[in-house]
Amino acid sequence: MSKADFYMWLPRVTTLLFIGAFGASVGSLINVLVYRLPRGLGVVTPASRCPSCDTKLTWRENIPIFGWLILRGRCRFCQSRISPEYPIVESIVALLFMVFWGLWYVVPEGAGFWASIRPEWALNDARAAFPMTTWPAMVVLLALVGSLVAMTIVDAKTYTIPLVLAWVPLGLGIIGHTGHALWFELSHGVMTQTAPGKWIMPDGARWISEDGWQWTIPTPGAGDWRWIGAALGGVGGLVVANALVAFGLIRRSFADYDEWEAKELAARQVERPGDGVAEPGDAQTATSRKSDDESAAEMWIQYPHARREMVKEMAFLAPVVGMAIIGAWLLNPAGGPLAQTGQAPLWLTVLSGSLLGALAGGGVVWAVRILGSIAFGKEAMGLGDVHLMAAVGACLGWIDPVIAFFGAAFVGVAWALLGAMVGGGFKRAMPYGPFLAIATLMVLLGKPWIELLLGRLGGASGPLNLP
Repeated sequence: MSKADFYMWLPRVTTLLFIGAFGASVGSLINVLVYRLPRGLGVVTPASRCPSCDTKLTWRENIPIFGWLILRGRCRFCQSRISPEYPIVESIVALLFMVFWGLWYVVPEGAGFWASIRPEWALNDARAAFPMTTWPAMVVLLALVGSLVAMTIVDAKTYTIPLVLAWVPLGLGIIGHTGHALWFELSHGVMTQTAPGKWIMPDGARWISEDGWQWTIPTPGAGDWRWIGAALGGVGGLVVANALVAFGLIRRSFADYDEWEAKELAARQVERPGDGVAEPGDAQTATSRKSDDESAAEMWIQYPHARREMVKEMAFLAPVVGMAIIGAWLLNPAGGPLAQTGQAPLWLTVLSGSLLGALAGGGVVWAVRILGSIAFGKEAMGLGDVHLMAAVGACLGWIDPVIAFFGAAFVGVAWALLGAMVGGGFKRAMPYGPFLAIATLMVLLGKPWIELLLGRLGGASGPLNLP
């Protein structure tokens, strides 16, 4: 590499290392969320403390990754063992942030397959040391990746997903993408749509972008007012449905689950062998407690009234579906009462694409949840999975969460095969949330393969070759 090439790539590599350090810091925050949210503790207060000796930790102990290494996995105050999960999570998040940033902005255009992973919207900043144009979309993506890691860990441990972990990327996706589009139009003038997802920016009398601005949110029938009406109507239906629940006109599903679980656990409690008093280090007692914890975590599958509860959830979804249909009819250019025929502004198209992504991502999981619960008489999927995929859709559009949902089944099969071959922790029943999160990351990183495969399945001719 020549000195000129070295100096050209040095800013990009420096930025990439900074992103890795930032990712490690996000991983440290994820460790806090994973520990505190299931316990109902505040995220900001109390300050970080050793769970063994309750000593307040200083900044030295809170350095991501290196703090654990310097301490050699032991508390500096009481020498209690610190779980290696902390540096592992921080390292994983740092690596993911660096992978996405590197593929999006560092890999050169002539890098073949690796360059083809980069989405079209990132091409505007592919030659820049820092993405001055597309950084809001990248922030949304990294927030989603961090949230997926957090939801995966919490769900794997507790069989629940704290909804705030899904609401943050969901809201950020909608606000971030829409605000980005609005800022672009205010800065560069009204966009002209030349193809689905492609907009050209005027700067006075000249075009400042030959190829146009590729937007990250795919909207079915981009610019079609029917889809805009469906998106706005569907979200309005969610507001109405939640209002009906708040006023008691629709009953919340699984409202009696906690009461049922308490009674079921009490009925299953049996006296253990011996005198009923165990020593703190008794291995049999530890095993029994672990078995009780796993039984409580998996009891959601055994709730006997799942079919009944699905009727309540269908009543909840009825306003959503109904108002989405009404919205599409009202704005239908072919004769709706509020028919619109002109080009929709970019910010509104992007907003509808993000909302449709949330509705489609959450809707496909909810539909399977309802149908599966009715078919098998057990809760098929958790509502946390619905919120997870709604967040994916709000950040990535409607296509990726649909593909990821079906891809998660293959991840689940792979987990089952590992359990059969390796045993150990892989034999443990796993909730579906981690499979959905892993499949989402696989979709992001495997877009060229997926597009080629879907093209072949759709009847496209020619060899299945990658760039």
